[in-house]
Amino acid sequence: MIHLKRNILLALVSAMVLLAWLQPLDEMAAEQAEDGLKRAVASFATARALNAVISVAQGTEFAVQPFGIGVNFAPGQALDPLNDLVEKFSDLMLMASVAFGAQVLLLKIGLHWAISLALTLAAGLWAWFHWREGTAPQRVSRLLVALLLVRFIMPLAGVANDAVYRVFMASEYTASQQGIEQSSSELAALTPDNKVSEMKWWEFSKQIDRFKATIDRTVDHTIRLIVVFLIQTLVLPLAMFWILLRSGRLLTR
Repeated sequence: MIHLKRNILLALVSAMVLLAWLQPLDEMAAEQAEDGLKRAVASFATARALNAVISVAQGTEFAVQPFGIGVNFAPGQALDPLNDLVEKFSDLMLMASVAFGAQVLLLKIGLHWAISLALTLAAGLWAWFHWREGTAPQRVSRLLVALLLVRFIMPLAGVANDAVYRVFMASEYTASQQGIEQSSSELAALTPDNKVSEMKWWEFSKQIDRFKATIDRTVDHTIRLIVVFLIQTLVLPLAMFWILLRSGRLLTR
């Protein structure tokens, strides 16, 4: 039983060293990080475009004459809360883009041959102790686990993060992203070309209803996108790092 356990451990360590040099996990994680970066940049561009449309809409007025009395309304003022939300959303998308860009950079650093070489040497030393004496000194085991974490924590976290995204959040992102793009087009269509537009009272009432409906949909889609990117760039990475670090501590014991 002891020999079987030792052989399994040696096989696992050998497989990890092989993965370090062949880099299949790194290629997957890098591709997925690039996809995440593209999604964040696309959402950032959409947010900026929507912000520009809202700014134009806020400067428009409608000249209405209920009961023969001329009154000017500025319904664009109702867009102030939405404008604040979109600006915060834009800032978050910029931060998400930076987070994905940092992930790509850290993956490239982990690919350096020096880290794989150090891992190979530590694994060889650990295997030699296990083969000759049945166990390795704790310092050697800790060194091996530390190098395994340095080498694989980013690829494993990236692959796991993307797997969760594809299963649970991909459809939510697509629907919300398309919803914001559609809302931007609708707001642009609802905004008159002239700064002051004359309109019948009943036409104005319908226009206001359309504004409200578009605002409600935009808020809903924006919040959903914020949740998706917060989970993908903050919650999931921290959870994966904690799990992997905790596993490393257990292994060194």
